[in-house]
Parts: sequence; structure tokens; C-alpha cells
Amino acid sequence: MGTVTLGVSIAVPEPYGSSLQELRAGFGDVAAHGIPTHVTLVPPTEVAADRLPAVRAHLAAVAAAGRSFAMRLAGTGTFRPLSPVVFVQVVEGGPGCTRLQGQVRDPQGPLDRELSFPYHPHVTVAHGISEEAMDRAYSELEDYEAEWICSGFALYEQGSDGVWRKLREYPFGSGASGVPAQLGSVTDSSAPAGAGEATVRRS
Repeated sequence: MGTVTLGVSIAVPEPYGSSLQELRAGFGDVAAHGIPTHVTLVPPTEVAADRLPAVRAHLAAVAAAGRSFAMRLAGTGTFRPLSPVVFVQVVEGGPGCTRLQGQVRDPQGPLDRELSFPYHPHVTVAHGISEEAMDRAYSELEDYEAEWICSGFALYEQGSDGVWRKLREYPFGSGASGVPAQLGSVTDSSAPAGAGEATVRRS
């Protein structure tokens, strides 16, 4: 049946997700428009296509037991020289992200995998571009701030065109309103609608 490449992440809500995506594209990152703005929980992972139902069931169980938590972004950081990445920092909500990614990557579950680097929640705004462009991203977004309530996460699949498309949203608990919507994202018909409350400041 073949394999699929999956990822699990927390969406940065609109209008901030698409705003950061456009800024990323403006820095020269050609992959920007194929990657909805997010905080990674599980990086790109290849799994057998027939394991997708088990993945969905596992994520639903993790989400059902989850609770919403506050997220706040502020300032920039970089993984250089180990990795050519500039990011906006997660300054509130990091422990929630760390706990959640551990549950999603449960060694007994279908998304168990080793990470190349220790888990560090962040929002990538430049990857694999020139040093000059990454310096510009780091400088221009150093005063960026945004905050929202994380009420769930989502499962994405990378297509053969390199674009990441949302397969399904997983809101926390039975009363959660859903994952924040993002412009241009594709969801299946069974995914719940809804958007999280968010504020942003950029000086």
C-alpha cells in the first residue's frame, strides 16, 4: 500500500499564521507557502499508509485527555550553526507543548520515533536560506509577539508536491472548540470547525 509522510503540529491561528507565512516567504524561503505556520509536535515521519487509522485513533485518544493551555510567542532565536533555522520563540506554553509531543510520540504508539535534536518548541520563520536573509529574519522579528489559547492540534500529510495539507483536527476534550483555522489549509469533511482567540503585538 506504500507509505505516507505525516506531521503533527499546533497551528498558529489566523491572521498571525498567514502573516508569519508571508514574512517567511518574503525572506526568500521558497518552501514557505507549502508549510502552514505551526509549532511542531512530530516532525516529518514516514509511516505505512495502512497505519493511518491507528495514527488517527491514537491522536484522538491523546486529544480527548488533553486540556487547553496558553501560548505566547516573543522574540527570535536560531539553531545556527547546528541547523540553518531562525524562529520565533515560544515563551509561554513550552511545557504544554513538550508534554503533548511526548504523548503523541508515545513509544507504545504508532508515531514513536527518535528525534535528531532535543525537542524545543518554536515557530520557524526561515530555513535553509542565505545567512544574510536569516540575519534579516532574526532582526526584523525580534520584537514580534503573539498569544492565544491552544485548544488542540492537527495531523498533516506532505504531498508529492512538497505541500503540507491538514488531514484532521484534534480538539482537546469533548467541549473544545477546535484548532485555530489557517488560510489555505485543507481539512477533511469530518474535521471540526472553529478558531481560537488570539492577540498579537508587533513593534
